[in-house]
Amino acid sequence: MDFRLKVFFAVANRLSFTKAAAELYITQPAVSKHIQELEETYKTKLFERNGSKITLTKAGEILLKHTKDIFEIYREIDFDMSTFINERQGLLRLGASTTISQYIIPPLLARFHQKLQDIKVNLLNGNTEQIESALINKEIEIGIVEGQSRNQSIKYTEFLKDELVLVCSSKNPLVNKKEILLTDLQNLRFITRERGSGTLEVIEYALKQFNIKLLELQIEMQLGSTESIKSYLLNSDCVAFMSIHAVDKELKNNELVVLDIEKLTIERYFYIITLHGKSDALTELFIKNMSSYYNLKL
Repeated sequence: MDFRLKVFFAVANRLSFTKAAAELYITQPAVSKHIQELEETYKTKLFERNGSKITLTKAGEILLKHTKDIFEIYREIDFDMSTFINERQGLLRLGASTTISQYIIPPLLARFHQKLQDIKVNLLNGNTEQIESALINKEIEIGIVEGQSRNQSIKYTEFLKDELVLVCSSKNPLVNKKEILLTDLQNLRFITRERGSGTLEVIEYALKQFNIKLLELQIEMQLGSTESIKSYLLNSDCVAFMSIHAVDKELKNNELVVLDIEKLTIERYFYIITLHGKSDALTELFIKNMSSYYNLKL
């Protein structure tokens, strides 16, 4: 039954028998056989099949919820029992928004692996909205995000302070200006992140304090990653608000330059997110390692 649920879980997540078979290293007929046996056991269909497309039935959605809970319990059992023989083993599913996954978390993960080599960490990368959704859907145990939507089911814990700065290429004529006036912002060409980005949310809130709407700015393009924004800036006369952590290397190499803005400082925190009332030993161990790495008191 456990393996049948594992097969069901793979099919339900990927909505593809072929992809589930590849993930589990079994044949597609074997996948179909396990799903058929589950449907016979529960005397109901778990998937609606429409040609090559499949969707979960109501019964399938309920089984998926229970399967997630079962696998979560197994994950906690594996870790808790391994501590009795001084072998901390287990799986931690971590989610981090783009800036954090690229520039903040990698050195921490490297140190965590050196200390606890038998703990496997899976890192999901996405924007803040996507990471919060993954947490709520129990696809991850812990997230680190750039903004906070104040979802009532999520616990937000301040993690690390950050500053968003306006940057441009060192070849941009704007670098000769001592200060950018707030009234100048509407004349600049901006590159921004996509909707759902925690960075974009913070920028909108900061500008709102000066009665400036993001829609009033000249947004030349929206790009889905920090690296693509930096590359665009290096090849244009555009500007972008970016995390100081994300542009550290380019600032040191004099490829990008920070532009000072009159009266405007945008500071924020990165947040650790977990579900309210949901905690386990492995998640707490990882958070403890995060706090010691950055010398924080969480």
